[in-house]
Amino acid sequence: MALLHAHRAIQNIARQVQDALAGLITADDTEASIAAKASQLMASHNIHTTWYYDCPAFVLLGSRSQLSISGHDYRPASEKVGEFNLVTVDLSPSLGEVWGDCARSFCVENGRVSTEVASPIFQQGILAERQLHAELIEFARPDMSGGELFDWANARIKALGFSNLDFLGNVGHSIATRREDRYFIEQGQQQRLGDMLCFTFEPHIAADERWGFKHEEIYAFDAEGRLSAI
Repeated sequence: MALLHAHRAIQNIARQVQDALAGLITADDTEASIAAKASQLMASHNIHTTWYYDCPAFVLLGSRSQLSISGHDYRPASEKVGEFNLVTVDLSPSLGEVWGDCARSFCVENGRVSTEVASPIFQQGILAERQLHAELIEFARPDMSGGELFDWANARIKALGFSNLDFLGNVGHSIATRREDRYFIEQGQQQRLGDMLCFTFEPHIAADERWGFKHEEIYAFDAEGRLSAI
């Protein structure tokens, strides 16, 4: 479908921006400066708008690593990254009615984003996110409801030794053309996954009282009912 291809194109740009951003984060950065860098990178791809309120880059780090609030209420803080930190960047670019939605948690060690993470707690969080996304592809089916996926995801998050930090308790949402038209992957949601053009999976998880991890992709089923990231 043309719309799905359009979502895929903007999501690919969001991933490229995240990859570039990893090499630009320094110990002197703050949530505000990282958000500015992300916006500049998006602008270099001719993307200047966001579908998520006025929040093109939702950045959390340090003492706010586990914070979960709406983008409507978010304001970037001035706390510095420093030598050791976890930086989560959630991008929500838009081109007209076409959305991207892509989050990454970056592990900062020795003042730079690590490509090979040394900290055990950081390793644990990053590996848990990878496992959840890998298991999602094997588990999800088009005839499954959002509520069923929610129940499965929260059971797996708990089994891995983590808790769900999301302030609404959900683990994703459909991609729509208006914020208010999204279906959330939440308890009791009856909308079938296969009836959504595509949906996000974005567990925000923690194993301790300090660090909160997130990894987000947009997923869609193909004609044979197989799920993959767009």
